[in-house]
Amino acid sequence: MKLAVPKETAPGETRVAATPESVKKLKSLGLDVAVETGAGAAARIADADYVAVGASIAPDARSVLADADIVLKVRGPNAAECALLKKGAVVAAMLAPHTEKAAIAILAGQGATAFAMEFLPRISRAQSMDVLSSQSNLAGYKAVIDAAATFGRAMPMMMTAAGTIAPARVLVMGVGVAGLQAIATAKRLGAIVSATDVRPATKEQVESLGGTFVAVMDEEFKNAQTAGGYAKEMSAEYQAKQAALIAETIKKQDIIITTALIPGRKAPVLVSEEMIKTMKPGSVIVDLAAEAGGNTPLTKPGEVTEVHGVIIMGYSNLPGRLAVDASSLYSRNLFNFISLLVDKKTGAMAIDWNDEIVKGALVAKDGEVTNPAVKS
Repeated sequence: MKLAVPKETAPGETRVAATPESVKKLKSLGLDVAVETGAGAAARIADADYVAVGASIAPDARSVLADADIVLKVRGPNAAECALLKKGAVVAAMLAPHTEKAAIAILAGQGATAFAMEFLPRISRAQSMDVLSSQSNLAGYKAVIDAAATFGRAMPMMMTAAGTIAPARVLVMGVGVAGLQAIATAKRLGAIVSATDVRPATKEQVESLGGTFVAVMDEEFKNAQTAGGYAKEMSAEYQAKQAALIAETIKKQDIIITTALIPGRKAPVLVSEEMIKTMKPGSVIVDLAAEAGGNTPLTKPGEVTEVHGVIIMGYSNLPGRLAVDASSLYSRNLFNFISLLVDKKTGAMAIDWNDEIVKGALVAKDGEVTNPAVKS
């Protein structure tokens, strides 16, 4: 079977869906791997590196996709690429299924079997395939590094003959994978770190990394999580108390990292314009939800702006700013997923449609959009 790795077409996308390491593993499954010329250039991978591990180099998208049984991408294929796919081709990529429903419909119309890597179930078997975690981990790290590079002061406390420099104060809003990595990175750089989240179980995680948890710790908060680990909706009274605490906390911060995303919906506003006005001049906000509308009303996706003396960083693709490592992790995720679909002895397609992982990630098959969340 032929596995194709086209060059990414999305503006600003620097990652690639396969590295020489993953190509070598894919070849061990009995697959013939073809890579479009220049596909790995932005991730510092030369065509010759792919050739060295047994891949062939195709001169363009038409050549690489011709007769491909499996197609690996970072972002979903555009309409022109979809038109080049053969009927029944398996496509695995981050398809942005909540927002790119029309693109998935085109894939379905082409007869592709499409898997959205974002829809992998959060089970232990799928951890090695979890692209959201691997990419969010890097995003949390890069957010702090970008903030530190932009912030006009040092991060750690420094005691010198000329006097003492106070450490920077960093607030992380949202304690998921990205938030936890941001806390750990900021602590390593010597900052005083605090964090907030609507789930009480995250308090222990924050404190284990040396951060201070910020929340109104009343009985309502202590019971604010369902048995499934999701946050319950809080009362208006609690929300008012929590908002007042966060507003007071924000005044003292030098750097804020916001990470709150709700699949299929606009990102919630965590830092209002009034809060931004209370921050010290030269403070930095890194908004990881910029692509989804932003956790501040002043965030401009893809831009770095200064408003009310505060620098707001709205980079749209933070993992792509670490293309080498992001590609390395993402390609391993994809290899682990593809390993499920291929018979390791014969190299033939052997998809178990009843597998929980396969069912969770599948969004299109046999000319139809199959996932209810994408159909609606």
